[in-house]
Amino acid sequence: MATKPRTKAETLAWLRTIAGELSTQTLKRLEDTLPWYGDMPPSRRSAVGLVAQAGISSFIAWFEDPRSTPWIAADVFGAAPRELLRSVSLQQTLQLIRVTVEVVEDRVKDGGEPLREAILLYSREIAFAAADVYARAAEARGLWDARLEALVVDSILSGEYDDELPSRIAALGWHGHGEVAVLVGTTPKQLDVDHVRRAARHMHADVLIGVQGNRLVLVIGRSDPLGGEPEETIGTSPALTFMEIASQLEPHFGPGHLVLGHEVPNLVDASKSAKAALAGFAVARSWRHAPRPVHADDLLPERALAGDPLARATLVHRIYRPLQAHSTELLTTLWSYLDNGRSLEATARELFVHPNTVRYRLKRVSDVIGWDATGAREALILQAALIIGSMSDHEHQPRRRPG
Repeated sequence: MATKPRTKAETLAWLRTIAGELSTQTLKRLEDTLPWYGDMPPSRRSAVGLVAQAGISSFIAWFEDPRSTPWIAADVFGAAPRELLRSVSLQQTLQLIRVTVEVVEDRVKDGGEPLREAILLYSREIAFAAADVYARAAEARGLWDARLEALVVDSILSGEYDDELPSRIAALGWHGHGEVAVLVGTTPKQLDVDHVRRAARHMHADVLIGVQGNRLVLVIGRSDPLGGEPEETIGTSPALTFMEIASQLEPHFGPGHLVLGHEVPNLVDASKSAKAALAGFAVARSWRHAPRPVHADDLLPERALAGDPLARATLVHRIYRPLQAHSTELLTTLWSYLDNGRSLEATARELFVHPNTVRYRLKRVSDVIGWDATGAREALILQAALIIGSMSDHEHQPRRRPG
């Protein structure tokens, strides 16, 4: 004789009586089938058990009123402490759901077709709810990381460091090490930061990204090769220079000038490179044919005219002082060459030497300081260094006391 199907009220009453049994069987199944569950500390295993129990209780409530679907995530995952969402992956959560559903299905398989269909529908809803919880958590983490990254870049640009900066940088997952340089340009209409990071990683570099209105700032550091890169490709090609990295990142910037600050030893000194890049970016339009990207040190004359103290100090200490210390003869020859419109013959006549002697001395100037006076742009840089250096000499001369 066929048994009479239960009514919905009878099914609900029966489910409530076996809820404890279902929870116990679920925890035992988790222990037997999921190795990661057994490896958890007791407190987290207890939290996972609470989630499983909440899922069973929520199913019973949902079976009574399917319109409660929007509350599933709050009912089930609200029982879990916040740190559990960070220690249990979405994949593990779906495994937990699968085990719980299997236990419930096995136990209520004789409960009738409507109950089995309800379990299938509920498992679908709970899976989507879990994905939604993790998506929201990932979105919140992304927003937090963006704010933290903006704070770090602002600290680098301002040069105002505190004791928490290293921990903030570590929290961002910064993989850079060694030398650092700062690149400044305009913000594109559509900025894809993930695309920028991928492009940097392919060049064995890491970046911190800061957007300040229409200005885009990248702090670039060298990083180790990607873990998945074939071993034969690691170390076989020379590391790219920061200018080469900047050139390949150039398409990710908006139109306008792109300025690379000088290389500094580490991230702590990145503010020096940032100040040079920002100062260069502010005056780059004064050089009609400035390349893109352009090195901040190639804009030293414009920066010095704009009152940049770092540019003035660089011109004096990297050009004027080394020449002055090396040979007054070289310094005098450079003065004469630049004053005579870069004419070898006119310089030779003024100094009473052969033009080949002038040519030789100019080569020695280039060997000492690294700039070539025979090029128009570098001649401008050298002339600015001589002018500011001589002014600095005058400022440091001891003043005579009136007799």
